[in-house]
Amino acid sequence: MNRTTIITLGLVIGLTAASISAAPTEIKLPPDTSTLRASELPGYAVALQKCSICHSADYVSFQPPNMNQAQWTAEMTKMQHSYGAPLSDDEVKLIGAYLAVAYGGAKATDPDVVALSATAAATGGAAIDVQALLNSNACLACHAIDNKVVGPAFRDVATKYKGDTTAQDKLAAYIQKGGVGNWGQVPMPPMAGLNDAQAKALATFVLKQ
Repeated sequence: MNRTTIITLGLVIGLTAASISAAPTEIKLPPDTSTLRASELPGYAVALQKCSICHSADYVSFQPPNMNQAQWTAEMTKMQHSYGAPLSDDEVKLIGAYLAVAYGGAKATDPDVVALSATAAATGGAAIDVQALLNSNACLACHAIDNKVVGPAFRDVATKYKGDTTAQDKLAAYIQKGGVGNWGQVPMPPMAGLNDAQAKALATFVLKQ
């Protein structure tokens, strides 16, 4: 065995040892059991649905204590614009009010909080941002407006249900429960995380195409 061979073997052995020692360590994190503080404010329901998309409820506890409504609303606006959180302007305000009361220095009886709650009650809750629902539920990964992707085009679905007075309820139920067979053998996954109002809003959007 010549000197070149010995050096080559040494390099191979050294690289192998280094690769073994550099192998990543598997770390198993405990399950996230954190929850948001319950509240009757309308922003609580919105926060349950939207905030957990990006982070644990523990994130709220990392913010400075006694933040007021304006500060919490500004924080939610930052989430919306800087980080692309799928929130409408109305939802930003509702979550800001909820967080200010549940975690900050605001009270549920504060005029601004009461006014937001009254507006939400009068309109049946926060305005539903259909585009945000399409994005956050990956609808556009499988569908397009006017051409088939994995699933049918929204326009084809609208054509199929044209004239059916029960179309909204049928389509909303299909969106929530999923199924297979209506458009071939590619399954439509269930979207059980959507509430009835959100499913109907998506159904209405599709039927208008």
